[in-house]
Amino acid sequence: MSFKVKEVIDGDTFDVTPGWKWDGKNGDRVRIANLDAAELHQPGGQAAKTKLKNLVEGKAVELKNAVNMSYGRIVCDVHYNGKDIKTML
Repeated sequence: MSFKVKEVIDGDTFDVTPGWKWDGKNGDRVRIANLDAAELHQPGGQAAKTKLKNLVEGKAVELKNAVNMSYGRIVCDVHYNGKDIKTML
């Protein structure tokens, strides 16, 4: 299923529409699995957010292989234009 990225939060987290449903839970916040971007207050944090924002904000992504929930976010693989987003960042 395709989701539109409505807002990038930081270098590895964003909100989507419509909301996702997984394992009896639902929400709109997504964290990219196996990607550990710098926090916004750390060196490189703003650059990581900008890179992700320029890549996917306002665009369609696919959420695949959800692994768990963390702080109300689904943690999963994210694909953009058929490619794993981690290979683009």
